[in-house]
Amino acid sequence: MENRIGQPVSKFACRIRTIPAALGKIAILLASSSSFSGVALAEDSSTGPWTLQQALGDPEGLTVSGSIRVRYEAIGNQFRPGLNRNDDIVLLRTDLFAEYDTGPVRIGAELQDSRAWSTDRGSSVGTGEVNALELVQAYAGFDLDDALGEGTDTKLDLGRFTMNLGSRRLVARNNYRNTTNAFTGINARFRGHGGTAISLFYTLPQVRLPNDKPGILDNKVKWDRESFDLVFWGAYLSARPIGDAGTVEAYFLALDEDDSPDRSTRDRHLFTLGARIDRSPVTGRLDYELESAYQFGTIRAGISPAAEKLDVSAYFVHAEAGYRFPGPWAARISFHYDLASGDGPGKSWGRFDTLFGARRGEFGPTSLFGALGRANISSPGVRVEVRPGKRWDVFAMYRAAWLDSAIDSFSSTGVRDPAGEAGKFAGHQLEGRIRYWIVPGQLQLEAGAVLLTDGGFRKRAPNANGFGDPHGGYVSLSANF
Repeated sequence: MENRIGQPVSKFACRIRTIPAALGKIAILLASSSSFSGVALAEDSSTGPWTLQQALGDPEGLTVSGSIRVRYEAIGNQFRPGLNRNDDIVLLRTDLFAEYDTGPVRIGAELQDSRAWSTDRGSSVGTGEVNALELVQAYAGFDLDDALGEGTDTKLDLGRFTMNLGSRRLVARNNYRNTTNAFTGINARFRGHGGTAISLFYTLPQVRLPNDKPGILDNKVKWDRESFDLVFWGAYLSARPIGDAGTVEAYFLALDEDDSPDRSTRDRHLFTLGARIDRSPVTGRLDYELESAYQFGTIRAGISPAAEKLDVSAYFVHAEAGYRFPGPWAARISFHYDLASGDGPGKSWGRFDTLFGARRGEFGPTSLFGALGRANISSPGVRVEVRPGKRWDVFAMYRAAWLDSAIDSFSSTGVRDPAGEAGKFAGHQLEGRIRYWIVPGQLQLEAGAVLLTDGGFRKRAPNANGFGDPHGGYVSLSANF
């Protein structure tokens, strides 16, 4: 095994060095970041944890908060074609949020600074890791309360904002990822009797900048942009049936994308129609979730204006059943199955587009790793979660993974066999995560590891790196203030 400059290394453990060394690096960075922003992490037993809200005297109507997260990640035996065999990275995300609520009107803003260090051109680092000094939210909110009927609640947001819809598989504010999705437009939310709710939105998604490799490696500050060349709109309805059967949801999402003077695209015009039923985990009873979506519309075969326009027919399914056992550890076991279509032969496009969704919770850590995602995959799995104490939570998850289409790129790896002769089995993934609140609600330590064994597909595909089993790990420290 060799490192990025051709020097021999023993094992991946050499690349990630040791957990104590990584923790030391994180502690130094967090301390310097905290000093810069004036954040005190210590807890005063007489007044409780230090917060910005407290420091400002808890003014009426004003809510202020912030966070700092620093994370060290490493990957060995890179699966993405053409990149460093081994890589590591340090990520820092700093966030400041403020909202002034007058009663009927809210004015809010959020500044997020996402940066990466220890990177080079052979790294997979991109706009998912770097978005320096960005105003991700700047909105005016209107609380109309019961204007549409007694016992109802209506809210309207105008400006730039983040969104979570339903399961967050298609529209999400990212948490694990170092950068987040943001939208400019209008979002109307109505909640009626019995828990019935509907969201209607029309937005221009933010295109994260810089999106060129030199700018990303330099953590260049460049404001994100929006335009009518990329429009995202839709409706999301949820209702609670009688009893404890769960929540039923239905949604329609539309994405309209065209070329702009400085950006060539595949001209995606996608419509996604989906439904979900969800029964949340409760101790001593069966919980379940089933979600399915069908995607149609048109897309170009490439980014060239002369590329052929293809009809889209794609889909995804998520099925899950679990049980939380009584007892102090609140143990839960759940069984999962995920299917997302890939592109097959013929003149239609079959690869599912996950739009603005999050995938860390089901498919493992993203960023440097992130081999699995909601495209061209058929994957059963099992997950075990425990809470050994009030400050601890731990989970482990196993998945087996196949391609849905043998000729399409496997999931999020970029590995492909256009002839379809490499087979469909892509391997087994095993991951684990542990979190501990050092100061409850304020300072949290998190660590995780993941291994993806080589299946027959990634051994035989013509553009596979051939490095062996990809594996990765991370450790992070987060402070809320």
